[in-house]
Amino acid sequence: MRYVSTRGAAPSLNFEEVLLTGLAEDGGLYVPESLPQFSQAQLGDMAALDYPALAGQIIAPFVGDCIEREDLAGIVRETYAGFRHPAVAPMVQLDHDQWVLELFHGPTLAFKDFALQLLGRLLDHVLERRGERVVIMGATSGDTGSAAIEGCRRCRNVDIFILHPHGRVSEVQRRQMTTVQGEGIHNLAVEGNFDDCQAMVKASFRERGFLPDGRGLVAVNSINWARIMAQVVYYFYAALALGAPARPVSFSVPTGNFGDIFAGYLARGMGLPVERLVIATNRNDVLHRIMTTRVYARQPLQPSLSPSMDISVSSNFERLLFDLYGRDGAALAAMMARFDGGDITLSDVAMAEARERFASVRVDDDATCEQIARTWADCGYLLDPHSAIGYHAARRSATPGTPMVTLATAHPAKFPDAVAAAGVAEAPRLPAHLADLFDRPEHYSVIANDLQAVHAAMAAKIRR
Repeated sequence: MRYVSTRGAAPSLNFEEVLLTGLAEDGGLYVPESLPQFSQAQLGDMAALDYPALAGQIIAPFVGDCIEREDLAGIVRETYAGFRHPAVAPMVQLDHDQWVLELFHGPTLAFKDFALQLLGRLLDHVLERRGERVVIMGATSGDTGSAAIEGCRRCRNVDIFILHPHGRVSEVQRRQMTTVQGEGIHNLAVEGNFDDCQAMVKASFRERGFLPDGRGLVAVNSINWARIMAQVVYYFYAALALGAPARPVSFSVPTGNFGDIFAGYLARGMGLPVERLVIATNRNDVLHRIMTTRVYARQPLQPSLSPSMDISVSSNFERLLFDLYGRDGAALAAMMARFDGGDITLSDVAMAEARERFASVRVDDDATCEQIARTWADCGYLLDPHSAIGYHAARRSATPGTPMVTLATAHPAKFPDAVAAAGVAEAPRLPAHLADLFDRPEHYSVIANDLQAVHAAMAAKIRR
């Protein structure tokens, strides 16, 4: 398996090289040259597998011969052994043909554990064999940071730096990052928004002078292909449980950065019968605006009850644009250069293809609270605000006779203020392993919204 950059000018890489690279040297994102294909018969056989075994089969073609198949199977099984539910990703039925896929049973109570618990183990395996150390850098709007720290905190060959927007994540999300102690773990609270943090991560891949000689820089945001790869698995797991490949299944995905729903798009491209993919956005509706107006434009961020989706530049949308424009890297590079200076408008052909593959729904804070309250009243099920956005969009977009699966991306205990705003009297409780979270000491630095200040802080902390 080889990987190419969406902007066409970087060399193709194998999986191991992509894992350790993140952003391509031409500024693009890596994608597979081609997708593995699974036949109807193969899908039928997969239906009997538990989650780790299914993950091993889905992931193996993407990894190729970079990791021995037996070693990979062991890494995958170890990854998901730490999840609190034996099914790893259980489903709950909320209405006729309406299901939620619970992706919050990992150690940090968010869907990003599925990818980042695996990513940490893959990095440790590869770096140990190569005898190398790396610096991990990531930006988070809430959940990526804690999942990355938890996934990589045992890695012997890593220093990890997570940037989060100061004062713009929930208290639970912040504490899940800042209470984890370790010599190589560093949290930087940037006096800006998520887009500022994300932009600094991308800029750091172009300006690596702050790193010690020979030290590599690795991304843990979903610009790293391994993140997307791991997320493809739970689409297969849910669809097979609901009767695929004999019948199609639809998915509603609360998303801001497009990585999670792009994984569903890939699953369909690999042979999974996915009828509809619904992009569910909050008030920061960059993706919904693209789908309804053809214009990809930045707008000022507005804080919301669903902070993990407070994003105005949807990084992974570039991976879809690459396909929509015929995988023409030069054309996409020119388009993204125009986007750096302003707005871009998708062509009629590209927009028609996008609308054939995706629907979109915008859900504001009031509707989010109403959905949390209604679902609690109807069936005693408590949604976090992101999952409530997904479920609201699912109900508006359902097709009779086709199961609709909402990706429940976080545990409601991570967002008690949103649950309270919805008028639900029963406050969600943190699981036992996080029961003392508010008593643990925090460790983080508040830093100016300035790339050089961030680089100086990192350079001072990287272990030699």
